Amino acid sequence: MKKQIILASTLFIGMLSSCHQESQDQDSTTKLGTTYEHNGQSYPIEENPLKEAYFGEQHLHTAASMDAFIAGTRLTPDDAYRFAQGEEVMVNGRPHTINRPLDWAAVTDHAEFLGEAYTLMNPGTPGYDSEAAKSMREAPDLQSALAVYKKYVLDALAGGNAHPDFWQGYESVKSQWKVNIEATEKNYKPGKFTTIHAYEWSSAPNTANLHRNVFFRDTNLPDMPFSANEGASPQELWDWMITQEANGVRVFCNPHNPNESKGMLFPEVAMNDKPIDETYATTRQHFERNVEMMQTKGNSEVVPDFWPNDEFADFENARSLQEYNGRVFEKHNFIRYGLTRGVKYQAELGVNPFKYGFVGGTDSHNAVMSNVEEFNYVGHHGMVDETALGRSRNEMDGEMYNRDMNPGGLTGVWATSNTREAIWDGMHSRETFATSGPRIKVRFFAGKDFKESYESYEEMVQDGYSKGVPMGQNYEGTEAPEFLVWALKDPIAPNLDRVQIIKGWVDANGEMHDTIYDIAASDNRMRSDGTVEPIDAPVNMETGEFNKEKGAPEFTVVWKDPDFDPSQNAYYYVRVIQLPTARYSLWDEIRNPDVKYPEDTKRVIQERAWASPIWIEPKN
Repeated sequence: MKKQIILASTLFIGMLSSCHQESQDQDSTTKLGTTYEHNGQSYPIEENPLKEAYFGEQHLHTAASMDAFIAGTRLTPDDAYRFAQGEEVMVNGRPHTINRPLDWAAVTDHAEFLGEAYTLMNPGTPGYDSEAAKSMREAPDLQSALAVYKKYVLDALAGGNAHPDFWQGYESVKSQWKVNIEATEKNYKPGKFTTIHAYEWSSAPNTANLHRNVFFRDTNLPDMPFSANEGASPQELWDWMITQEANGVRVFCNPHNPNESKGMLFPEVAMNDKPIDETYATTRQHFERNVEMMQTKGNSEVVPDFWPNDEFADFENARSLQEYNGRVFEKHNFIRYGLTRGVKYQAELGVNPFKYGFVGGTDSHNAVMSNVEEFNYVGHHGMVDETALGRSRNEMDGEMYNRDMNPGGLTGVWATSNTREAIWDGMHSRETFATSGPRIKVRFFAGKDFKESYESYEEMVQDGYSKGVPMGQNYEGTEAPEFLVWALKDPIAPNLDRVQIIKGWVDANGEMHDTIYDIAASDNRMRSDGTVEPIDAPVNMETGEFNKEKGAPEFTVVWKDPDFDPSQNAYYYVRVIQLPTARYSLWDEIRNPDVKYPEDTKRVIQERAWASPIWIEPKN
């Protein structure tokens, strides 16, 4: 971490008490009433021109994903949406509810096997009683299910365009897509709960994860999704999206799991072996708006191997991914590298192909939307991790050790209302933030002449928009910007430890760099050299309770980069660190005295949030 005298570059740091916090919450801002028509009904909508933070799930599989079905999941897209709204469903044979309902959600079943899933779930359809279908539906135990999964899913995805013999063609794909559409429409309650039409394109060349989740703004939808069976390269997906746009379809996609991408997500050469050029970069930036920072298969921001000076890099790294399919970690697999390589492409081509905002998700194959709280975790992969004992010792064949998985992340979207168009627009404009599970809220602006203090949250946000740009955008000025950061704790979680800004840039010689600035810390722990004294806020290992005295409930910070160079292509993003809490592995051991995780398994973690970047793109 870069040593820096932060006090000299910090204009204002406010750590507000919990009693002041309520008056600062965005719920106090002015709201405008309107109505929204859906399915013949009128819904009252509150619109906030300064935007609200809406938490949701952008990566979720149901029984309509064949791999989830094989693992024992029988919950449908409709069940998943009901769970997201707080209804009880049966998960792994036991009743389960989400701890807090979501604001919005998207089911993203695999397009590659939608037709097979339709046959598997509908008795009487052609192929329902085939031997392959029976083996998927009737796997008696985990080992049998894993063998079927490898044969019909992993090997098929790696080889491309391989369907089991009971596949009934594209009409069956259309039939299941229609079922997903109907569930998405049925559960849409504008102003209260938003559903977004979506699916997953699951290309895996040579077992490298190049998957994208695809999102549609409205009900102008294709009659079936484009899968990796029809085109395994991102360029082919984009070509299909170009055709959809020509038909008036509003669509974008988010890549996920860079940590499994074998260096192919942020490439030097496209899949057709051609160099990355301006056309490639422009098309990719147009259609790919966010990247998944966190999900059950790990955190893709950084790992200590390549960022040894980042004290928070050792977080849900899912290191056992490297035991399977040659997915050995390399710097090219991680988001901070991708962002920095993107600004280098900007300098070289005039366009940044990796201009991503941040989202989080679960990738749950249990249909349990954003079941992300550590104390409420029941696994994400059916028979593989349905019990504490299975989570402590089983392997997810072809992927990783179960104990390296985590409950996953959340996406926060700043939007004017809880409607499909507003949530989609917020994601498209990259005014998003990811969390590792908690409902931490964070806002991030770059501009000039921000105040040294604000009377209210509303005044601060108005200043952010009127004097600057929000996360996900470019700062256009030639003078060093002021960065305005606001972060608020999750109401049921511990206080916040600190706020950091991560900067990446390309120097005059084309060399890539990144560094970390601690811009605010709780409990007067900021040292004069810009470093932070570690906080002592231990978790009770017998009860799982977290520290309730230390930390800050809220931060408001205005910070200026002391090393700003207007000639450099650069990005800045925010990372907010929470005080330590019990990991699900500790909760499993507390609740199940006979369960013991291996000694190298972490039992305490520091959850966090990441605000999407703001970019500096000098005019050539």
